[in-house]
Amino acid sequence: MLIHKAQPSSGRRSRLFPRLRSTITLAALCLSAFPAGALTISHADALRIGKKIWQNECNGTIAGLTSWNAGENFASLGIGHFIWYPKNMRDRYEESFPKMLSFVSSRGAKLPEFLSTGLACPWNSRAEFLRAQQTSQMKQLRQFLADTVDLQAQFLAQRLQEALPKMLAEAAPEKRAHVQEQFNRLAQSANGCYALMDYVNFKGEGTLETERYRSQGWGLLQALEAMSAGGDPVRAFAASAKKVLAQRVENSPPERHESRWLAGWQQRINTYTRD
Repeated sequence: MLIHKAQPSSGRRSRLFPRLRSTITLAALCLSAFPAGALTISHADALRIGKKIWQNECNGTIAGLTSWNAGENFASLGIGHFIWYPKNMRDRYEESFPKMLSFVSSRGAKLPEFLSTGLACPWNSRAEFLRAQQTSQMKQLRQFLADTVDLQAQFLAQRLQEALPKMLAEAAPEKRAHVQEQFNRLAQSANGCYALMDYVNFKGEGTLETERYRSQGWGLLQALEAMSAGGDPVRAFAASAKKVLAQRVENSPPERHESRWLAGWQQRINTYTRD
């Protein structure tokens, strides 16, 4: 998932946040990064993280759970705006919605029938998707996504768990200890876990060659590499992430006009340091 998602321009925040049914347990979150035992997030913290990610991606609205941004060739669905491509359509970004469906289904969620019949997005274009907003399929999809916020958050936690070994493998040998140490520092607090979960969903792991401008990435790996080793880890990460994204804008092709997104990205990163 792996690009900036435009924030909805209107719509009030929904009060209908489904209850997270269980505490998110990031068992062996960092693999070798943690000693024996699991890092756990309390129910209250898990609910807070889920709400923040929903707010970041969907403005906290039910309608925002089913989006297709202008200029993109895929739907963006769920609290993490997971990417879903139509059949025979691909882009530089990793498809994540089918993986999320598989995850929540394996944990007992009942999928709407049309979701269980295939993994390709049934709408072939943004125009088709927008015309379908009031169809029974779209309403079922939105309800399903609203009812599984807890499982979607756990999917994001699993994605974070799986990201660390890939990032360490991609990092230069001399930077691996620093990357792991900064990851560990962040993972010790609820705000740090939120920052890690949100940023990896927001800007990716930073391990794909397709997600580079002038050979420089902007994902979680790059933010951890540039992070200072001292002081408050969440503030250090936020400062590093802002620097990495400013560098992305500077390196981006001029025709993409990415500077228009930078202020919104920075506002999102500011939420990492707020209680």
